[in-house]
Amino acid sequence: MTETLFHAYTPIILWTVLGFILFRFIPSSLPRLLGRGLYWVGVPLQILTLARQANLSENAGVVPLIAIGALAVGFTFAWLSLQVWKRFSRENGESKKSSFLPFLDRPHYGSFILSAMLGNTGFVGLAIAPSLISAQAVGLAVFYSVTNNIIGTYGIGVFIASYFGRPAKRNHWWIQLRDILTVPALWTFSFGYLTRSVELPTLLESGLQASVGFVIASSFVLMGIRLAQLQGWKSFRVALLPALVKVVVMPGLVGIAATLIGLSGDARLAMVLMAGVPTAFASLILAEEYDLDPDLAASSIVLSIGLLLLMIPVWLLVYG
Repeated sequence: MTETLFHAYTPIILWTVLGFILFRFIPSSLPRLLGRGLYWVGVPLQILTLARQANLSENAGVVPLIAIGALAVGFTFAWLSLQVWKRFSRENGESKKSSFLPFLDRPHYGSFILSAMLGNTGFVGLAIAPSLISAQAVGLAVFYSVTNNIIGTYGIGVFIASYFGRPAKRNHWWIQLRDILTVPALWTFSFGYLTRSVELPTLLESGLQASVGFVIASSFVLMGIRLAQLQGWKSFRVALLPALVKVVVMPGLVGIAATLIGLSGDARLAMVLMAGVPTAFASLILAEEYDLDPDLAASSIVLSIGLLLLMIPVWLLVYG
């Protein structure tokens, strides 16, 4: 397991450090341009490539329900936490300048919820799962990842980002619906899945495969740049709660639910692993696209990665 974790996290560390170093030499507008480029071009190419390789017909059953249930858990805990946070802040007269309990506005709310709800099931989850579970259970993990990305990240996630990224007075339900229907990743997934039987020229196919690695590296570089821009520990203090929800609370409840519905062994462990992966890099990309709080998103990603290393042995002990 140590060797697997080393291979999984080495590119994360290297590309993130590169972004951290590049921060001093790049224009201030580049991080947002990179985030928007990933949203509109990079991630859609990656989704297109993965969709052409997917075979969802072999993985029916309760997996989508568990994945959607995990998303609901993350959203519910994040929303309740924000209500408690807001009430406590109001009762104690905290202001935006507070060093103990920072004031949270709409952009903070959006990134807080996305950080607690969306998981990195693709880059991290599917990199770790094959060494910990059987090949058949890996198929379940892939199905979980597809459900999480399509329904969670680029469905509910876009809705939340669009809602909290705009002033309340300018929000209408049809704006969020429009934003979801125009998400490029959803269209490329549909196109890729429906054209799986169509053979592409070798050069084009190899180009799509190479784009996946480029998108991953660019996401890590963007996170490193955003980490270099953090001012003090404020974002880390705020991000600790969604990171705990994502990596501790969510997989714990998924493990209980999976046991109650009759899953056991590697199938149950697969659900726990995918539910407990770190905060998705897409939360940072959505924060860039919809003007949320990229600092909070980046901080949650870092904290949840650290928590993952502590929690994997626990999951293996309890559910393995």
